[in-house]
Amino acid sequence: MHPDDRRGFTEFVAARSDSLIRLAYVLTGDQHSAEDLLQTALIKTAGRWKGIRGDPEAYVRRVMYREQAGLWRSARWGRERVVESPPERASGDATAEVDERLALERALRQLPPRKRMVLVLRYFEDLPESEVARIMGCSVGTVRSQAHQAVRRLRALVGDRVNQEA
Repeated sequence: MHPDDRRGFTEFVAARSDSLIRLAYVLTGDQHSAEDLLQTALIKTAGRWKGIRGDPEAYVRRVMYREQAGLWRSARWGRERVVESPPERASGDATAEVDERLALERALRQLPPRKRMVLVLRYFEDLPESEVARIMGCSVGTVRSQAHQAVRRLRALVGDRVNQEA
């Protein structure tokens, strides 16, 4: 890599890593997997840095989408899964908003990867259904049904947790 390109890539990574790791975490639901996903996307981006036209962050995000979609498509998904220790119950937190956010995060982790990805791309990344379908390699109808099923499942999981904690 040319020194000017290396400097530009290094500056980009320093400036945008926080935003990209948040996206990776939401896509994977696990800090270690998120770090691996981001690292893989940055390696692929570095190899094509000179040829990237336009917004390099958009390029990295697309690489991350495709990598994550490839993981749940592959047969090896689910064989090995890194999990954190069981989360402790919130204690003494007076704000309902924090409790709801934690319940939602736990519920998201329980969704299958494909449904979680649909939700992330549609609602976190705010992509149109057609773009989500293109990224995931499925039809717009599949995106709609997966999103509907995922939201319904989230409501059931979050509602169950709220009822149990009350």
